Amino acid sequence: MKRMSSKVANFVRRSLLHDDTPDSGCGLKLFSREAWLDLPFFDHIHRFTPALFLANGHQVRSVKVHHRPRVRGKSKYGIHNRLWVGIVDLFGVIWLLRRTTRPRLRRLPDASR
Repeated sequence: MKRMSSKVANFVRRSLLHDDTPDSGCGLKLFSREAWLDLPFFDHIHRFTPALFLANGHQVRSVKVHHRPRVRGKSKYGIHNRLWVGIVDLFGVIWLLRRTTRPRLRRLPDASR
């Protein structure tokens, strides 16, 4: 159930945000402090950092990682405790990305001529 819900969530997120990240919920992410400070802060941001980095003009690259089986404890991952928060956050990020504009620079003609 956990893998299926993760695959569905990644497909929906990838389809709506167009960031081509295979698994944005993976906890292993590397980025510069400068890039991180460019992002708006909100809870559960880890699911959307690739799309937000791209919107802010940063590069994103995905690298496969090996997920090891759990040795101890019990996973607290579930559909019921993540579904509604994820949906609300997804629509919030879509809203944010549609309103994000990067400044375009253009050279003005020399006024002294």
